[in-house]
This record gives sequence, C-alpha cells and structure tokens, in this order.
Amino acid sequence: MTISQVTETAQQSPARAEVLDEIRGMLEKVLDQYGLDDTEITEDTSFHDDLGLESIDLVAVAAMLSERYGEQVNLAAFLAELDLDQVIALRVGLLVDFVVDATAGR
Repeated sequence: MTISQVTETAQQSPARAEVLDEIRGMLEKVLDQYGLDDTEITEDTSFHDDLGLESIDLVAVAAMLSERYGEQVNLAAFLAELDLDQVIALRVGLLVDFVVDATAGR
C-alpha cells in the first residue's frame, strides 16, 4: 500500500482523532525521558526535526503501538517501505494514517 493510499483510507475513518490522541500519549512518554514533556504534538509534527527522536525512540514507539493495537500495527514493516528521506521526514499524521488503516479490518 502506498503512502497516498494509507492517507486516503485513514482520512475517512472516525477513529482518527482517537488514534492521534493515543499516539500523542505514547510520544509524550518517550519525550518525558528527555524532559521534553511540554512539547506540542500535532499531525504536522515531525519525529526527527520537531521532536528530535532517533531510531531507538521509534523502536519504543513501535513496541507501544504493538502492545496497544496488536501485531497488525507493525511499525518496522511500515518504515521498511519508506526510503530514508521519508523516514527522516516522518510526521505524526502519517503514523496516525498507518495505524487507522492497519486497524480498519479488525
């Protein structure tokens, strides 16, 4: 599935706001480790440029996503489909789209 297909499918889902809140909470837990718990997280927030997260932080987020949503939300597999520039530019909204799409068939 392409990024545009994930985005198109996810924008139609009423669960999108709930998923955004869940992901925001997960990111706040990760950021709290660095004393950055007051950072505003929106759909346009980028993991690298805005939050300063590294690959090890994405591993922590992947574990939280899997724990919350199950194995169908495989962040590692999703990231493997992206090129390096897309991973570096990853925004919260795209992750929300991916989770909504991955859980739509539950």
